[in-house]
Amino acid sequence: MTVKEETEITEAPVEITAKMPWKGHTGGVPLHLDYFEGSMFDKVEEIAGKYPHYIAFDFMGRSTTYSEMVANIIKCAKALKTIGIRENDCVTIAMPNCPQAIYAFYAVNLVGGIANMIHPLSAEKEIEFYLNESESITAITLDQFYHKFERIRKNTKVVNIVIASIKDELSQPIKAGYMMTEGRKMEKIPKDAPVIRWREFMDLSRHCFYNYRVKRIGKNPAVMLYSGGTTGTTKGIVLTNKNFNALAAQIVATNPMFQPGDRMLAAMPLFHGFGLGVCIHSMLANGGRCILIPRFTAKSYAKQITKYRCNFIAGVPTLYEALLRLPSMENANLSSLKGVFSGGDSLSIELKKKFDQFLKDHKATVQVREGYGTTETVTACCLTPVHMYKEGSIGVPFPDTYIKIVEPGTDKEVPYGEEGEILLAGPTVMKRYWNHPEETAQTLRKHDDGLTWVYTGDLGTMDNEGFIYFKGRAKRMIISSGYNIYPGQLENILDANEYVQMSCVIGVPDAYKMQKVKAFVKLNPGVVKSEQTKQEILDYCRKHIAKYAMPYDIEFRDELPKTLVGKVAYRVLEEEELAKIKAAEEEKKEA
Repeated sequence: MTVKEETEITEAPVEITAKMPWKGHTGGVPLHLDYFEGSMFDKVEEIAGKYPHYIAFDFMGRSTTYSEMVANIIKCAKALKTIGIRENDCVTIAMPNCPQAIYAFYAVNLVGGIANMIHPLSAEKEIEFYLNESESITAITLDQFYHKFERIRKNTKVVNIVIASIKDELSQPIKAGYMMTEGRKMEKIPKDAPVIRWREFMDLSRHCFYNYRVKRIGKNPAVMLYSGGTTGTTKGIVLTNKNFNALAAQIVATNPMFQPGDRMLAAMPLFHGFGLGVCIHSMLANGGRCILIPRFTAKSYAKQITKYRCNFIAGVPTLYEALLRLPSMENANLSSLKGVFSGGDSLSIELKKKFDQFLKDHKATVQVREGYGTTETVTACCLTPVHMYKEGSIGVPFPDTYIKIVEPGTDKEVPYGEEGEILLAGPTVMKRYWNHPEETAQTLRKHDDGLTWVYTGDLGTMDNEGFIYFKGRAKRMIISSGYNIYPGQLENILDANEYVQMSCVIGVPDAYKMQKVKAFVKLNPGVVKSEQTKQEILDYCRKHIAKYAMPYDIEFRDELPKTLVGKVAYRVLEEEELAKIKAAEEEKKEA
């Protein structure tokens, strides 16, 4: 770290060191680390120099070494330079986890651009928004998404669309099978389409002889990811080279069992900080091996874990819930696992117990370790230590990362055990929101301790040993008759019921109580949807839930809606209930 940062930490007032009671629980993890100050590509290139013949990633049966990967990144960078990408230009990458996405991501970094990472399955209008918000002039995507881009292209500043194809990265036998199945479903791209095909694009590198490397340092912007933040409106989060390189160092420091060559199952998507930061860059910046999964399903995830004998896996709670039910996992040997991480959503105490038992039954010697973070800090900045777990806790902060619990919206810290807003500070804190200075000022605030803190809008507590407990989003809190009710706590209770596989709790507008509680439940296989089942679950709830927080109704669903990254989409359920209320009011008026 720089001298300035060292000074900020060591000269911090006593209140900062007072909030570091986790010192005794680091399990050998250093409190401070030295961070690489070059670009993300520089770090990966340095590692490739150490381990040129190690495998960087596997994709559908085909392996690519570090030296091959770096050669393709350089080729891609020269091609980007040839089509006119300049320093600080945004290049939109809308791709699943595939080799071309890796090459494009680091190539944009090498030419000094900003990689604008978006979900390829986004709706057309969302893609239009992302392209315009970032002012991208180039987009890189797959052939199967071409038509969406073409339909909205005229409403953007995009000049070049580069089209890659999954088939180009497949070995011959797999390619034939792919074209017989997936290839047939794809809408054909016209031969005269105004695009650059990936192979033609890479060939453009022949026209660039020098000057494609743009020197970038830690503080330079490198990546844009998207989040609703604390206000719920979609914003671009500008992250730096230092943010990602710091995360890569922290991930390895908090997982001392990691060794170069270890295999990480990279199923979490590249447009998400968890997938890009933990599963890809943290591995490639340390000599790890990524198993790329382009289309995520629980079945494909399970298959790759056993096929590659993965050492590390990361996922959201709904993924682990699905793995428990897969017949193909019955006789799986998971003894190769060194780390299992859960993030992106709260892991219920009940699900953790179930999955820990599942791991034990399948010869794994590890348990699930829950983490916490926000896209404003790339992803995780807090993790359950290897050697110590506290029920309901999301762990302790990473090295050089600080957490405060304050009265919401203020800088006034609350006592240990008291609930408040979670604030984060450290080397992974974002640079700013893109073109949203007011919201940047609202979210990033410098305190008297000299640190810049992220106001997360999340609620939590800290115990006197420094372990953090996540209580939920401030805005997801239900207020009923003046009582504060936290959906996550009720979901934990429901999920522990023998009939329940998964639940989601929302607040429904009510004229008298302001909001009343409703639960949506996906039942375990074989449990009958009936009034009797509902009453038995409600009777169970009455034993565990205060009267003011009791659900007035339970609705059974075959599936609960999910967000693009696999979280339960509670907002979808809230919108459905609002629509029902409005429809009922309209009927009354007409009557």
